[in-house]
Amino acid sequence: MKYLLLLCSFAAFAQKSIAPLIQSSEAIKGKAEFLHTPFVTAGDKLYLVGHQDGTFPPLGWHVKDEMGGIWAHPIKLWDGFTAAYTVGGKHVVLDRANQFINHPFANEHLYEGADIQVRRFQFVPDGKAAVYVEYVLENKTNQTQEIQFSMEAVSNLRPVWLGERTGMEDGADELVYENNQVLTKDAKNQWFAVMGASHNAISNVMEGGKKKNTALVRTSYTLQIPAHSHQSISFVFSGSSVSKEAAIGTNSDVLANGFVYAQAKKERYEKLAFQSEIQLSDPQLTQAMRWLKFNADWLINDVDGIGRGITAGMPDYPWFFGGDMTYSLQGLISSGRKDVAYSTIDLIAKLSEKTNGNGRIVHEVSSNGSVFNPGNVNETPQFASLIYKVYCWTGDQAFLEKYFPLVEKGLEWLMQQDKDHNLIPNGNGMMEIHGLDSEMIDVAAYSAKAFLDASKMASELGRADLARQYAANYEAIRLKINSDFWVPSANSFADFRGTKAQAFTLTKEAIERAKGLKNDWAVEELQALEKKIAADPDTSIRGFVLHHNWVVNTPMETGLADSEKASQALKTAEKFRNKFGMYVTGIDRSANSEKAESYAAKVGKSEFTYTGTVMTLPTGVQVISENKYGHPNQAYDLVQRMLRTFSFALPGSIYEVSPDYGMMTQAWNSFAFEVPVIQQFFGIQPLAYKKEIHIQPSWPDSLSSGSIKQVKIGDNLMAISYARKAHKSTYILQQKKNWTIYFSPKTETYKRWVLNGEIVKPKMIDGRPGLRLKGWKHHLVLID
Repeated sequence: MKYLLLLCSFAAFAQKSIAPLIQSSEAIKGKAEFLHTPFVTAGDKLYLVGHQDGTFPPLGWHVKDEMGGIWAHPIKLWDGFTAAYTVGGKHVVLDRANQFINHPFANEHLYEGADIQVRRFQFVPDGKAAVYVEYVLENKTNQTQEIQFSMEAVSNLRPVWLGERTGMEDGADELVYENNQVLTKDAKNQWFAVMGASHNAISNVMEGGKKKNTALVRTSYTLQIPAHSHQSISFVFSGSSVSKEAAIGTNSDVLANGFVYAQAKKERYEKLAFQSEIQLSDPQLTQAMRWLKFNADWLINDVDGIGRGITAGMPDYPWFFGGDMTYSLQGLISSGRKDVAYSTIDLIAKLSEKTNGNGRIVHEVSSNGSVFNPGNVNETPQFASLIYKVYCWTGDQAFLEKYFPLVEKGLEWLMQQDKDHNLIPNGNGMMEIHGLDSEMIDVAAYSAKAFLDASKMASELGRADLARQYAANYEAIRLKINSDFWVPSANSFADFRGTKAQAFTLTKEAIERAKGLKNDWAVEELQALEKKIAADPDTSIRGFVLHHNWVVNTPMETGLADSEKASQALKTAEKFRNKFGMYVTGIDRSANSEKAESYAAKVGKSEFTYTGTVMTLPTGVQVISENKYGHPNQAYDLVQRMLRTFSFALPGSIYEVSPDYGMMTQAWNSFAFEVPVIQQFFGIQPLAYKKEIHIQPSWPDSLSSGSIKQVKIGDNLMAISYARKAHKSTYILQQKKNWTIYFSPKTETYKRWVLNGEIVKPKMIDGRPGLRLKGWKHHLVLID
C-alpha cells in the first residue's frame, strides 16, 4: 500500500547540535580503501552497524545478510537509512561518504560537495534503545540555499539468531505516520520501531520493502541555510520488543535530550580513559590501550529478561559466550571494569545453571536466551580460574561465597568427563576441529590451573580438606602434562592425547586441509606423520603433535610447563606466526606468511571461514607465555605484531582475525593486551583479599618508560611509573597505607637497591630478590 500525506511546515524545535561535542573528542580517521568495511555505533541497549561510507549493505552470516542495521536485542529494528537532498535542481544521494572518522563514543561521516558539504554524526545514549543521527549541512556558497532534504528508512522487525527456538516468528511490518513519527509494528508480535525527526516533514511516502516482511518510508523536509552558514537536522531511530509506548517514549525523549545524553556519554568515556590510565614510551601502544577500553564498552549488551554482559564481537557475535568471557574479563578486571566483570559473570552463571544445573558452563547463548552449545569442557575450569582472578583484584568475600558453590559443582562435573580416571577430562576444548574430542591439551592445562586456583579459594573459605584435595589434583595433572603430553621429537606439547586410529583419521583430514591451502610444507610434514603412525605398532593412548594448534601453548600460558620444556616449546611456536601474530592452526601457515597484508581482500566474498587465520587470542596467549618464562622482549615483539592491526580497517579497533577479517571489534582483545601490559610488563599481581599487591615488573628493552595510575584494587588505588636511564627508577603510590606491597622484578637482578634515598638489601620474595614495602609512597632505584 502506498499513499502520500502532506503536512504544514513548522520551524524546527530548539535543539543543541551534538556535532561540537563529538568533534571535540578524540578522533581517528579511517582510510579511504576501507570505506566499504563495517563500523559500529554502540550502546548497551541498541547498536547500529553499517559501512564506513555510510551505507547499509547486506552484512553478516549468522543471520545471513542481516547482522547489519539497527538492533535492540533480541530483535532487529531497521535495515538502515539513506538521506538525500535537492538544491538548485540537483539531487544528491548521501550514499558514499568520502571519509569516516571514529570517536570513542560516536562516529562521523563526511560527504564532500562543491556547494553543500554534509557531515553525519551518530551516537547511542547509555541505557536507551535509540540511536541519535544528526546531519549538519554547510552552505559553502555566497547565497542562501533552500534545500529539500529527504530520509529513506527500511524497517525490518525480525528476531535474532535462534529466535525460532523461543517461538519468535517474524511477521510483516506495518507502518503508520503520526505526530511527526514513523511507527512500525510487526504484525505477529508486540515489536515496534520508530523514526522521529527534529523538523516536521512536509511529506511522507510509505510502502512495502523489497525484502519479505520489511517496509520503507521516505520523508521530506525543507531547510533554509544562509550563505557560508550551516544547519542541522536530526533523526532518532528507536524500538522496543515490549510495547508501543516504550518505543515512542524513548524516541521522543532522545530526540528532545540528545545533546544532554551525548554530553553524559562523552564524560563517561573520559572517565573510562582515566581508569588504569597508561602512558608508555610507545605512543601507538598507549593509544591502543586507551581504545581497547572503548572497544570493550561497545560490546556491552543489556537485554531485558536475560542480563547485562560483554558480548564476543561485532557484527556476528553480539551475544554471550562462556569461554570468551573467561579471557576478556581477565584483562578488564585490571582496567577498572569490575562492573562488567560482575554483571557478565552473573549472567553466564545464571544461564549455565538454568541450562545445565550441574556446574557446566555454557559456551554460546543468543540474546533471546537460547543456548546454542551447553558448554565445551574447557569453559568450566576456566570459569573457576576467572572467579579467583576477580577475587584477587576485588577481595570481595561475598563474591567468592556466591560463586564458589558453582565452582565446586563445576569441578565435580569436570572430573566426570575423565573417561579413564587419569585426571585428564575428555572432550572438546577451544579448537573446534571435528574429531578433536579426546584428551585435549588446553582442557588439561586449564583443569590443572582451575584446581590450583580453587584450592586457594577453598582455603579462604576455611575448607582445608577440599583445598588439599584440589592442590593434589593440580599437582597430578601438572605432572601428567609435562610427561604424557610432551612430545620430545616435536619439541612441543601435543595437540591431543588419543589412539592411533584417531590420530590416523585426523592426519588424513589435516592433509586435505593443507592441500586446500596449498601449504606444501605442511602436506609433506603430515604425510610423513601419516606413514609413521601407520607403521607404529603402538595402539595405546598417547600424545600427538599434528595441527600445531595454538592451544599447545596453554601449558606456558598457565605457567604449568617445566622451564626447559617451555623454552623449547616457545621456540617451536615461533614457526607458526606471520607479521600480525600467531596462526590459530599451525599447519595453515602460508609459505609467504611474512608478506601477508589484507586477509579480507584475499578471502573476498567467499563463504565465511576461520581456516588459515591469525588471531589476537592465540597471539595473546603466546605473549603471556613468553612473559611467564622471562622473555619480555619476545613478548613485546608479539604485541607489536598485533599492534599492526590497530586501526588497520576500523579506526580505533582491532579485528578478531588479523588484520581485517571476522569481527571488526572483539572482546578478547582486552585479554591479549591488558594482561600482558598491566599484569606482566607493569607486573601488577594483587591479592586484595590479603591486602597485598605483588609487583613483578618484566620490562622489554624497547620500552624506556611507562606509567599507570588509577588502578583499582579492592578499596585501594595505586599508581606505578617506571623509567630506564643510567639506572632503573620506579615510583609506587597507593592510597591505603596499611596494604603491603611486595616488589620483585621478574627477569633481572641488580647490584644495588636504593629505596627512598637509602641503600637497602633485598630479601627473597616469590623466589626472587625483592622488597616488602609499607606506606603510600615509594621511590625505588635499581642499579646494575
